[in-house]
Amino acid sequence: MNNLIEAELTSHRETIDKVIGTLKPVIEKACRLSIDTLKNGNKILFFGNGGSAADAQHLAAELSGRYKKERRGLPGIALTTDTSVLTAIGNDYEYDYIFERQVEAIANAGDLLIGISSTGNSGNIIRAFNKGKELKCSRLGFSGKGGGKMNECSDINIIVPSDITARVQEMHILIGHIICQAIDNEY
Repeated sequence: MNNLIEAELTSHRETIDKVIGTLKPVIEKACRLSIDTLKNGNKILFFGNGGSAADAQHLAAELSGRYKKERRGLPGIALTTDTSVLTAIGNDYEYDYIFERQVEAIANAGDLLIGISSTGNSGNIIRAFNKGKELKCSRLGFSGKGGGKMNECSDINIIVPSDITARVQEMHILIGHIICQAIDNEY
């Protein structure tokens, strides 16, 4: 058991060292984009599948509730929480449309879409980003494993340098928290 724990912690540390060494400039751009979106009176829409859906909800809650400091609530919305909407769209169209239809219904020009996918290839996120481009929304990807198709449809794609899903997901929530801290510092 001790070897397993040591191996997991070492793997995490190696990934974070790679993130520190390569992603600081792109994380800074993501922070600035998020801050500018909110300061311009727009909202941030988060979405992902599975564990990434949970991360989307978590980060949206950090904005609309609070992260660390007491400040006014900010418009962070997770498109993963309304089971009636998700199941209606999934049933009436296809699962690949669950975020695209919500973006079409809710997003305005200037809003920021944050799509979270450990592979960068989730079809429903790609469709939502393409719809967001039509609507003149900014598109920020959180991905890993080379960035996948999100490389082509994101304004910024934060690609965690790992092929291990657990490491990618751990870095996504850490990077999300860094963005939340940058937003807190502005409010």
